[in-house]
Amino acid sequence: MGGAFLAAAVLARLGGRIGLPTIPLFILAGILLGPHTPGVVLVSDPHDMEMLSALGLVLLLFYLGLEFHLDDLKAGGRRMALSGGTYLALNVGAGLGFGFALGWGTSEALVLAGVLGISSSAIVTKVLVDTGRLGNPETKPILGIIVVEDIFLALYLAALQPILSGADSLSSAVLDAGKAFGFLLLLALVARFGTRVVGRLFSTRDDELLVISFLGAAVFVAGVSEWFGVADAIGAFMVGLMLGSTASGVRIRKLVHPLRDAFGAIFFFAFGLSIDPGDLPTVLWPVLAAVALTLAMNVLAGVGAARVYGFGPEATANISTTLLARGEFALILATMAAGAGLDDRLSPFIAGYVLLLAVLGPLTAVRSHWLARVLPGRRESESEVPELVGQG
Repeated sequence: MGGAFLAAAVLARLGGRIGLPTIPLFILAGILLGPHTPGVVLVSDPHDMEMLSALGLVLLLFYLGLEFHLDDLKAGGRRMALSGGTYLALNVGAGLGFGFALGWGTSEALVLAGVLGISSSAIVTKVLVDTGRLGNPETKPILGIIVVEDIFLALYLAALQPILSGADSLSSAVLDAGKAFGFLLLLALVARFGTRVVGRLFSTRDDELLVISFLGAAVFVAGVSEWFGVADAIGAFMVGLMLGSTASGVRIRKLVHPLRDAFGAIFFFAFGLSIDPGDLPTVLWPVLAAVALTLAMNVLAGVGAARVYGFGPEATANISTTLLARGEFALILATMAAGAGLDDRLSPFIAGYVLLLAVLGPLTAVRSHWLARVLPGRRESESEVPELVGQG
């Protein structure tokens, strides 16, 4: 664990000197020191880091929930649903079509629809933090799309599991989906109507007690969420949503920072451990085609979301590039596909696709102004000129 932290830190410091974001460097550290590359093997079994990796994902999404206020959800729920639905329709639809075009099978196409359709909540959160865009106007629709994606993710996993496992009847699939949806509804009701009670339960002047309390709540609810068929990340997000609106919300955001950063680095390091670079050449062309398709769909979805909110090219480019990365959900689907005995090419394809976008996503997000130059619409800087002239 110490070696993982130090390796991630050294690479991130070196990359920071030439302007590279930290996420791909943390992943690179995992690849270089994992069991699939020659040289020093720091971790021979990626499962050894599984619990720490899960904790990193939980803390990243917990922090995201803290930043997403209930007032934003109530005020912009319709626009959030519209932009999130548009994003899913374009990307999941494109993924399904791409899966059928490859000709690997119907179950494989359903898996690829989820792989190509859902952004990485962890990478999106980290990109927003690293680029200092949490306070930007376009961040609200970005977080809204992530929320819609995570809700879709919970229901999609519940529906896909019986298909891949060969469930005997439709009733079992409906039962799993109903259980997941019911738990999500319960969490949403507590977040909407139970904030005052939750605030009293977590009210304390002692920082130590507050850290233990919110950390325990986030991890516990994440674990219970998995039992109900809901991704652990969405459970942690809902806890953050509840606590962010309490009187302790500001203190919690400050106290969770070092935990989020440390274990978030471990999450991306463990992500790199699971990737075998030797498998990638066999699926190189399908991976490149899928990446190009995702880039195109993300730009279209970004334009659609920007139209809903009335944003210009700069905000459109930020939305398109920030949501580009794919990650933890795709790896979950790869594990499910391997367990179901699907096409052997699926796992290396998902690994290569996720790796390429996990690196490309943060890099393009930092340089989103390049995309903004070619997008139609009025620049934000230009829209300010008439007002300044009038004042003069």
